[in-house]
Amino acid sequence: MRPVRFFSPDVALTRRADGAYLMRSLEPLADYDNRIGDWLDRWAQKAPDRTFLVEQTNSGERTISYSEAHEEALALAEGLLRYELSPDRPLAILGTNSIDHALVMLAALYIGIPIAPIAPAYALQSTDYKKLSHSFRLLTPGLLVIEDGALYRHAMEQSLEPDIPTIALRNPSPKMRTVAGLRGDGSRRDAVRAAAARVGRETIAKYLFTSGSTGMPKAVINTHGMICSNSQMKRQVAPFLADEPPIMVDWAPWNHTAGGNSNLSIILHNGGTLYIDPGKPTPALFGLSLELLKRVSPTLYFNVPRGYELLIPQLEVDRALREHFFRRLKFLWYAAASMQPATWFALERLAVETVGHRILTVAGLGMTETSPIALFGNVHASGPGVVGIPVPGVELKLIPHEHSFEIRYRGPNVTSGYWRDPAATKTAFDEEGFLRSGDLVSFIDMQRPKAGLRFDGRIHEDFKLSSGTKVSAGKLRLDALDALRPLAHEVVVVGADRKDVRILVFPDWEVCAATVGLNHTVKPAELAADKALRAIFQERLAQLAAAGAGSSNRIVAALLVEVPPSSAAGELTEKGTVNSRALQRNRPELLGILFGDRDERVLRIDSQNLES
Repeated sequence: MRPVRFFSPDVALTRRADGAYLMRSLEPLADYDNRIGDWLDRWAQKAPDRTFLVEQTNSGERTISYSEAHEEALALAEGLLRYELSPDRPLAILGTNSIDHALVMLAALYIGIPIAPIAPAYALQSTDYKKLSHSFRLLTPGLLVIEDGALYRHAMEQSLEPDIPTIALRNPSPKMRTVAGLRGDGSRRDAVRAAAARVGRETIAKYLFTSGSTGMPKAVINTHGMICSNSQMKRQVAPFLADEPPIMVDWAPWNHTAGGNSNLSIILHNGGTLYIDPGKPTPALFGLSLELLKRVSPTLYFNVPRGYELLIPQLEVDRALREHFFRRLKFLWYAAASMQPATWFALERLAVETVGHRILTVAGLGMTETSPIALFGNVHASGPGVVGIPVPGVELKLIPHEHSFEIRYRGPNVTSGYWRDPAATKTAFDEEGFLRSGDLVSFIDMQRPKAGLRFDGRIHEDFKLSSGTKVSAGKLRLDALDALRPLAHEVVVVGADRKDVRILVFPDWEVCAATVGLNHTVKPAELAADKALRAIFQERLAQLAAAGAGSSNRIVAALLVEVPPSSAAGELTEKGTVNSRALQRNRPELLGILFGDRDERVLRIDSQNLES
């Protein structure tokens, strides 16, 4: 393993009389900052000329140093003071990651104005704008900043009250204001400093929206103390972050807790440099990410498993890219989904072949409500599906649930609740103040708890068959994905109130075509009917079924779905995972086919005839 300062503390695990377990790191949480603005002040003074952010533009690159970002944020803060913004009238932001986006965020955070980054998909991948309108009604923003006036104009006209002032970072309409007009002239700098002095750990920093997979999105309260404590937790998880300024290439959107809280905070807290990645982990956009990775060698790299699956073939064929990527890489980090073992081992093999070392690959577990990291892996708690151990300062309560444990959190990084939703806030916490996550985990080795926990899905994914038998759909989904990758990038487990368990499979059609020696231009309908491909799917699912015990753990049929999940229809969450409820609600015809008795499109899984 490449030498790197990374945590691997022991953990305390105690079993209570009620059957629950309490688990915590034996490493205490060190002191942490009171406000996010402290970080900007610190690095503008300590490393004024160091590059903070790099953005790709049509004409090349735009960069900004820490001193430049500090001065610009304070100038923008002067302008924001004119709007008398507050927790009841926050600053809403609608746009993709950019330097201007970051400066507006930092200006508001510096003087204690709550920000509410909203997913661009609410405006650009919807025709009814229900989630966007709901977000505005819930927030009652006092000011809205949008990325592009022309791009978002129609969505704003349909969802935003006309008296709310709007600033466009570019292409403003006649009714919109410009960011240039927001900048102060220095005459209110004392007022900015006075406002900054009033910001503390309890000051609301952000409202971050949940994915809305089970209803309309909720606005999670994130305070300065939550974000600052979580950043200190990350520094104790990876002490090397304090040894040298981290360098990241990252696409994760700032309206999501992984990008906006975790990754951006890693950079700002530790005085690093963030290259804003214009790409995404999709076949259509990953080329943009590759172009940036060919020029920048990160010290740590974050992506979802799908991103790594797209990266590995490029590393295989491009030695220069491979050498550049691994040259100074300290660790690889993934989240949002489980990583396929083949992906994991391919990364290790490529690292050894290129630089002579394995690179530590880790995952974590958390949520928007924990800002976000609550568990993280290390050299003793690493491997596909392993989400690690509690980070310093976080206490877990593990409630037995079937063959797993429901995980609950308590710590300074945990939210106080949901903005203007007392009912949801009340049900989110148990009688001891632990946040109910809805996530399920199991021990790698209960006799050696420092080996970590494994993610087993979510409670709300569970359902019952018509026999009353309970199905752990989250765990079964992960098992099915492990069996089918890279042929499939997602599956949906179905069978509520039916006699058996079946799955909808969303294949990676390009991988499928290559697997059976067909051209990548072959249409999904032809591939779904290809006998060789169907045989491969059946064999893999039969092996999975043979390992299952009882009707609740055995998949008996599958359907290869030609049309991928739609973000516009709410079938994809902000994390890029399938919203099972929305998909089943939108496409009842798929269930009709899958549970039909004689439809030839359905793959029948018979584990008894596996050998034949």
